Amino acid sequence: MKSSLLIVGCFTVGCIMGWSGLLPDSAIAEANVYSTYVLYVLMIAVGIGLGSNEKLREILRSIRLRLLFVPLATIAGTLTATAAASLFISRWGLPECMAVGSGFCYYSLSSILITELTTSSLGVQAATELGTVALMSNLIRELSVLLTAPLMVRYFGRLSPICAGGASTLDTTLPVIMRYSGNDMVFISIFHAVLVDFSVPFFVSFFCSMV
Repeated sequence: MKSSLLIVGCFTVGCIMGWSGLLPDSAIAEANVYSTYVLYVLMIAVGIGLGSNEKLREILRSIRLRLLFVPLATIAGTLTATAAASLFISRWGLPECMAVGSGFCYYSLSSILITELTTSSLGVQAATELGTVALMSNLIRELSVLLTAPLMVRYFGRLSPICAGGASTLDTTLPVIMRYSGNDMVFISIFHAVLVDFSVPFFVSFFCSMV
């Protein structure tokens, strides 16, 4: 919860600084350039995080075909729901909505990717707005798991917080999953997060290319 609130706080500070008009245009231009390099560093950090995970080898050795259905259900369910939601959103088309949904709760990476990849087609303002939507929607998804995990388990089963948590089930939502779904779900939760985590750049890039 604290890390999620910190993300929101940093985002709010950035918005206030941008709206204040106190920053010179040169600083804003430099920030846009640096954000690209931050994206590269973030992608390297994601790879390092996955590759250095002590349980990765254990997970790979213990993979059973039926375990794949959990991350596949998360991806298919998210994309189906996002496509359906796009029918009721006039501001954005199907590709934009699908790109947002493809964040799978990885709000930091997906929001930066979407902003960078859609700037050329949508313009800076619209791309930034879409990136903000991705940040907030995926952050809300994570918070919903943190706040309603016991209700999810009660009404939809022990796998429901894992599917709802998307890529966050490796870290921020793992404690509540352990508490309400059970310790025996930890392995599934980590395995699920690794695959969903890995899929985010590919799905986001694919749908952004259609914008």
